[in-house]
Amino acid sequence: MKKYIAFFVFFSVQIFSQNFDYKDYGLLLNKHVSKQGNVNYHLLQSNKADLNEVVKQFEVNYPTSKWSRNEVLAYYINAYNLYTLKKVVDNYPIKSIKNINNAWDDKFIKLGSKKVSLSYIEHDILRKMNEPRIHFAINCASFSCPNLINEAYLPKTLENQLELAAKKFINDSSKNIITANEIKISEIFNWFAKDFKTKNNSLIDYLNKYAEVKINENAKIRYLDYNWNLNE
Repeated sequence: MKKYIAFFVFFSVQIFSQNFDYKDYGLLLNKHVSKQGNVNYHLLQSNKADLNEVVKQFEVNYPTSKWSRNEVLAYYINAYNLYTLKKVVDNYPIKSIKNINNAWDDKFIKLGSKKVSLSYIEHDILRKMNEPRIHFAINCASFSCPNLINEAYLPKTLENQLELAAKKFINDSSKNIITANEIKISEIFNWFAKDFKTKNNSLIDYLNKYAEVKINENAKIRYLDYNWNLNE
């Protein structure tokens, strides 16, 4: 009997995690985020009840040890973006997320009995998963951030979504200016340089995986000023 109960619990957790399909979160994004990644914070604030309902779903569906790597990655990418929206909406109207005191370090995110911050999700969870493409998927509510897509990241489509996010961000001339002999790139590649480099590959090697223009190995690198204005 005990073995049967244990199996049932294990099986239920597996199905539960895989069936968290982010439907309501996706609908929320589709309604309030344009295809260009601009957020209608005014409308989202007026629909705050819908936002808070999605937040509740994330609070009770957080990852367990039974979730696959893609399930965990998708959850925390989506969670970072969702809770960033909540942080802005709870303080709106503002011109920049940097106008919010302690925006990234405030432990306002509930994961079961634990409370964590946006910084914790980014640095202590996502970056430790050794997936540099998260930097093209998570959005800090600012113009210089990678665009917020108006759909959820899903475990089954995550690889394609991350590849697309990397290509779009790197080749977006409003975020990076790339030529063969000189590149003017986002501060993201400076702040998180070690995430993009390996023992045998440089930052330029990484960029060349996605850049539409082939960058020379000795190209001059400059970093662009970061625009922290709200992405609305």
